Amino acid sequence: MSRLRLFIPLLVFAGLAALFWKGLSLDPNYMPSALANRPLPAFTAETLDGGAIRDTDLHGAPALLNVWATWCPTCAAEHAYLNELARRGVRIYGLNYKDDLQAARRWIQSKGDPYIANILDPAGRLGLDLGVTGAPETYLLDAEGVIHLRHQGPVDERVWRTVFEPALAGMGSGRRAP
Repeated sequence: MSRLRLFIPLLVFAGLAALFWKGLSLDPNYMPSALANRPLPAFTAETLDGGAIRDTDLHGAPALLNVWATWCPTCAAEHAYLNELARRGVRIYGLNYKDDLQAARRWIQSKGDPYIANILDPAGRLGLDLGVTGAPETYLLDAEGVIHLRHQGPVDERVWRTVFEPALAGMGSGRRAP
């Protein structure tokens, strides 16, 4: 029995090493959406250009909902790629999150506008309903406005090819990603 006690530290070490090894393989940025496979929360909001928009206006075809703000340096880094996706025909809606209206208008004017519409969320109320933890975040919606995935962080070519294209294909949308 006393000899078995000598192996206890080795067994504890092996268990901790296995947990550590598993932890290294996890994506620290991955956070599943509580709204996955649920409809976009109902909302009515103002748009950056002074119009009005409702959640049902995002229905009709698969689309991205990109959460962005002028105070977000990572949003600036991803913006050029969003412009490229829009040129390829990807439908993108913007959610201007907790931002200054005039700063957001200047941003779009100077950096380009990849968005079909830009939803204003100055108080972060819609962001709260979506479970936004910060900008940028991008949601993939199907034609009925159901959320299929949430991506935290910038969208770039690698993320588009490895995350969004497979999800679009899995939605059975019949639409090939550009």
